[in-house]
Amino acid sequence: MVKNLYVINTTNHRIDKVKIHKLVREIRSLLEFEISSLQVNFIQETEIRVINSKYLKHNYATDIITFNYSRKRNVIDAELFICPAIAYENAKAFKVTNMEEISRLVIHGLLHNLGFDDKVKSDKVVMKKEEDRLVVKTKNLFKR
Repeated sequence: MVKNLYVINTTNHRIDKVKIHKLVREIRSLLEFEISSLQVNFIQETEIRVINSKYLKHNYATDIITFNYSRKRNVIDAELFICPAIAYENAKAFKVTNMEEISRLVIHGLLHNLGFDDKVKSDKVVMKKEEDRLVVKTKNLFKR
């Protein structure tokens, strides 16, 4: 298990906390960062819509929202809010497993907290390339 990593699920979707820990441990090893505190929250679509509206002024639900509280580049102190319902819709659309999509979202959130951005197209390309690389590197973690 990863110290200072908390996985909270307030949905009806089954989330394998051990797999989330394995994923974060592997990403931490690959990218060499520390975790001061990381809370990964799996929440309902209505909840993520409220968070998106309140903090980002977007009036829609989304798959992930990240909050970075760290002042150091390679130290994670963050909260990730992930909506499994939307993630599973995306998984179906992209023809990947639900766990692959959840993994992509966790990786995406970690990358945001390590300084990657996706607001400008050129930055988005860089972030997506790194996200794809990490998804491939960690894919075997979830084979039974």
